[in-house]
Amino acid sequence: MASTSRSLGLVCSRLALKPIDVLEENVFRVKSYIYSDFSLDALPRVTCPNHPDAILVEDYRAGDMICPECGLVVGDRVIDVGSEWRTFSNDKATKDPSRVGDSQNPLLSDGDLSTMIGKGTGAASFDEFGNSKYQNRRTMSSSDRAMMNAFKEITTMADRINLPRNIVDRTNNLFKQVYEQKSLKGRANDAIASACLYIACRQEGVPRTFKEICAVSRISKKEIGRCFKLILKALETSVDLITTGDFMSRFCSNLCLPKQVQMAATHIARKAVELDLVPGRSPISVAAAAIYMASQASAEKRTQKEIGDIAGVADVTIRQSYRLIYPRAPDLFPSDFKFDTPVDKLPQL
Repeated sequence: MASTSRSLGLVCSRLALKPIDVLEENVFRVKSYIYSDFSLDALPRVTCPNHPDAILVEDYRAGDMICPECGLVVGDRVIDVGSEWRTFSNDKATKDPSRVGDSQNPLLSDGDLSTMIGKGTGAASFDEFGNSKYQNRRTMSSSDRAMMNAFKEITTMADRINLPRNIVDRTNNLFKQVYEQKSLKGRANDAIASACLYIACRQEGVPRTFKEICAVSRISKKEIGRCFKLILKALETSVDLITTGDFMSRFCSNLCLPKQVQMAATHIARKAVELDLVPGRSPISVAAAAIYMASQASAEKRTQKEIGDIAGVADVTIRQSYRLIYPRAPDLFPSDFKFDTPVDKLPQL
């Protein structure tokens, strides 16, 4: 008791407070936490006593929180919720020598705090054929297991077309909402995941075509389109309409076209839409036709097949859109465009 009083007095002397002030402050903080709206200010913050404004460095291996200014260990035995980084020599025969589960996943019902069951040694640990019954099994619900498999498939598809992490996170959230609503019962999870990836790309402003999503999945374009419409209806959400400009930069970059050609193609496509020259045509086919016209007028010419392979459209589709805009070609090019081939010499197809 005496030591507690001395400690309280020492704290008070450092903070220039009386013991009663410390108690009142603690009571106020507790009341603020219980009765007021949640606020980070109501929670105690671990800081260095010598440098309270310094951002502490966390040593995950030792579990310490260290002040970068003076090196003082402010906190110890900090719990790391990530997956284990160590392996063990006696587990070399297993596929995963780690002794814990994966890192926490807030999208799963229990945060994926799973239990790993190691290899047993007794007779009850083996079945009648001598195989281990429980080795490395995890306590996870069937719904969480289905979502985990879908998340892995989403990550794999995103990696194949170099999509950033924020697209993956949005796709995972969309899939979780659809899965929990059970509004697409009977549809394959892979098809739902592919449609969610397509929606996430459009919502994040980096749209991909159905053919691009279809190429990295095992699902047909028609099935992805069906799931896309059902998901929008189930979640009562919407996506922005795609335009020719959404694809122009990527298509021209993949075709190794210079900036001047890209700007000309963008101008041609925009003017064609404004003049209502391509009614009913998809933005992708209009963009492909505009790129073909701009490249044919420049020194960096590209064939219909080269453009079609990048844009994911057939040669005949490019020709059909090109024929619609060709009669107004002189009005479509920007005024400062440097022609390598005059407008009247462009292919008529």
